[in-house]
Amino acid sequence: MKFNQILHHCFWGLLPACLLLGMQDASAQSAINAMTFARPDMKGTARYMSMGGAFGALGGDLTTLSMNPAGIGVYRNHEIGVTVGLDAISTSSESSAGKFSNDKTPFLLNNIGGVLTLRLPSSACPNLNFGFTYNRTASFHNRYGGGLGNMRTSMTNWMAGVANAEGATVADVSYSQGFNPYNPNDGGYAAPWMTILAYQSYLINPIGNQDSPVWEGQFGDGTSGTANYNVEETGGIDSFNIAFGGNFGNVLYWGMDFDISNLNYTRNTFYGENMQGAYVESDQGIQQTSSNWNLQNWYNVSGTGFTYKLGVILRPIQELRIGVAFHTPTYYSLTQTFSGMANATYNGTDSYTNYTNSDSRGYWEPGYNDFRFVSPWKVMVSASGVIGGRFIVSADYQWDFASKMHFKDPAYLYDGYDAMYPYYANLNSYSYTNDDIKNYYGDIHTLRVGAEMRLTKNFSIRAGYSNVSSGVKQSAADGREIIYTAGTMPEYSFSHATNYYTAGLGYRTGGFYVDLAYVNKQNTSTYHAFAGDPDSSMPVEPTANVKFTSNQVVMSLGYKF
Repeated sequence: MKFNQILHHCFWGLLPACLLLGMQDASAQSAINAMTFARPDMKGTARYMSMGGAFGALGGDLTTLSMNPAGIGVYRNHEIGVTVGLDAISTSSESSAGKFSNDKTPFLLNNIGGVLTLRLPSSACPNLNFGFTYNRTASFHNRYGGGLGNMRTSMTNWMAGVANAEGATVADVSYSQGFNPYNPNDGGYAAPWMTILAYQSYLINPIGNQDSPVWEGQFGDGTSGTANYNVEETGGIDSFNIAFGGNFGNVLYWGMDFDISNLNYTRNTFYGENMQGAYVESDQGIQQTSSNWNLQNWYNVSGTGFTYKLGVILRPIQELRIGVAFHTPTYYSLTQTFSGMANATYNGTDSYTNYTNSDSRGYWEPGYNDFRFVSPWKVMVSASGVIGGRFIVSADYQWDFASKMHFKDPAYLYDGYDAMYPYYANLNSYSYTNDDIKNYYGDIHTLRVGAEMRLTKNFSIRAGYSNVSSGVKQSAADGREIIYTAGTMPEYSFSHATNYYTAGLGYRTGGFYVDLAYVNKQNTSTYHAFAGDPDSSMPVEPTANVKFTSNQVVMSLGYKF
């Protein structure tokens, strides 16, 4: 098949995926980011983690204030405590190029807080409790990468498909004095930075009339090469909880929690290709030569959110407790900062480096914009039993309505307009992204089970297990959906189910306690270098299978008085 025929098929195969992708500039969000911000994690005190997080019906633990706030009603004494942890993270990436591993070991402050008990002169309502805790509710620390093997297509061909779908002209993507694609001088089409970086770095070639060119990538007849990638993520979600609650007759416990969350997420990515026989534009026209190029992105999101939580625990008999909790979405107000860079070297000598938000003079700075994000509603039901006064078993089921999470413009504050007046839904620039969320994701189901046995008056042993479903619809996971990414970050990953295996020890003497926990977390995902088209007969995009393993050691120290 001739080079032009290959590009023709690649273009038409990718055209549906590119139509909306090209419309999203570097300031846009994608549905992929939504799941990153909303996916549940297990963080808290050592006792909580060693029992698999199954504390929704038990209470009496500093972590439960942010899970089922009715747990604060169980307290009969004051408490202060702190939890620290060490997390040994190992990630392996496997593709046709082989297996590559990365390791990192961050130190974490999981939890710190206290509970104040106010005893009341009433048997009907014997106490009213107040609590404050800090919790690290999610950790984003991760690093993976490696080779992707011999290439069957190139990201440059995908970039050409974006430019063709957008109908970009050479003038649209050419630098000039005061160049600003977000506000074109002629008031017309605003080219995406992906296309601009690709053209300025000679990654895509305009064929024919410059006012209506056909764009072609570098991969064609006689082209060969390899690809490689690297992804590093840092940050987490910290929550500050103010809770109060009590109990009625030591039978019904209640509580509510006001949660202020701080989200900080940073992602650094690298994707590179080393090709021989690449098709590159030159003064003599398009020539086949060596091409060594890469795309790098830096992306940060930070801001705060608010959540309200309400819960109850019923103890119909001494040996049984049943818990129910509701969490509103976290309503985040966020700012993202981003920059991208394309760097290319041809024939070992000619080099080009270009940045997003730059102009003809080489000036550039990170871009930024504000947006809103609404996380899923959550419902939790729990049960626990006490056997013989020395053995506790507990189980939680949590339902996260992930398909309901969504993005909003800063000025688009009232969700009710969507239902009351459909016209207003179109005013939200994230309406297409929110549709993607519904197409890619269902709900997330979490099961937690745990047990504790008191060996002596002072010593206890614990164990637990938790499973968090992927939340990804099978059609998206199987590649039967067109996946839209945003800006100059074409890569994405879909996580599979996550499993936690936990164990721990506890020691009590007087009011002092120390707890230890070991938590093994396992997860796999599929990395995609860029989005393919499920209806295309062309070679699929490069992928890798990524396995994430975390081994945490957690220690809690506290005092009840």
